[in-house]
Amino acid sequence: MDELTRALRAATWTKSSHSGSNGGNCVEIATLAGGHRGVRDSKNPTGPALVFTPGEWDAFINGVKDGEFD
Repeated sequence: MDELTRALRAATWTKSSHSGSNGGNCVEIATLAGGHRGVRDSKNPTGPALVFTPGEWDAFINGVKDGEFD
């Protein structure tokens, strides 16, 4: 098992406050070493996760705030 896989498995995942409790579209986020962020589907916790660098995460968050994805 590589270091990234170990880090993702050991991470503390937080469910988005926008995710409902009805089992719908649920996103979880984890803070990883070096400021990286992991993002996964909470309905499939052993499935794939996306990993963002600090710069990528900042660009994503700023895009959300600026309405880029509306």
